[in-house]
Amino acid sequence: MEFNDKVVLITGAAGGIGKEAARLFHQQGAKLVLIDLNQEALEKTALELDLGDYMICVADVRSEESVESYVQAAIDKYNKIDVFFNNAGVEGKFGKLTETTAETFGTVLDVNVKGVFYGLKHVLKVMEKQNFGNIVNTSSVAGCNGSPGLGAYSASKHAVIGLTKTASVEVAGKGIRVNAICPAPVNTRMMEELDSIKSPDDPGKARRTYEQKIPLRRYAEPAEIAELVLFLCSDKSSYITGGVYEIDGGLTAT
Repeated sequence: MEFNDKVVLITGAAGGIGKEAARLFHQQGAKLVLIDLNQEALEKTALELDLGDYMICVADVRSEESVESYVQAAIDKYNKIDVFFNNAGVEGKFGKLTETTAETFGTVLDVNVKGVFYGLKHVLKVMEKQNFGNIVNTSSVAGCNGSPGLGAYSASKHAVIGLTKTASVEVAGKGIRVNAICPAPVNTRMMEELDSIKSPDDPGKARRTYEQKIPLRRYAEPAEIAELVLFLCSDKSSYITGGVYEIDGGLTAT
């Protein structure tokens, strides 16, 4: 799974899964375009990973203009896009549907659905001209099943799967593959915050309760998710497109 001289765009690059994906792609020789909202966090990530050939782009994926900007910046510097890890997302506030505000619902869909859509729209335009490219969108097990307390998040991640399947068919035969990953809970800031919301007095209790539902009895590590991303973007998965891959410790098998 070598990525020597391949140009890899990663949104949400300063977060847990995005950061680990950047680490692994870098180890395989990729040129990285790291995209996130926070410049300081991006600079810290690049420094920590000791990256070589890279650039950072501060962007708000809710804005189509901002997405166009990071795509154009990548082309201006590298003249191509080989891989796009369309990963940025938010969980929203925890609560029943009857307690979810229109503002919360809109914010989650703006980031998780519009952000993914804008990324697909503008990166695919580049890849169609190139006649090559690989895209992985980050959905969730919440995009395959209901997720009590996270209705907006679940709806948004279902939408990501729909966008993935549609895009994969539209560009089939053009040298472009599009797939989605569906992680269960991962050791990231997002899950730490959700566990704290579910059990403010003892966040560890919420985690232990959830882990008991997972056959492997633990949360995933970000690097384990990133390994799947690399595989789906590599030549080793050359006959895989339109796929939706649950990486969940057996959670959805129960």
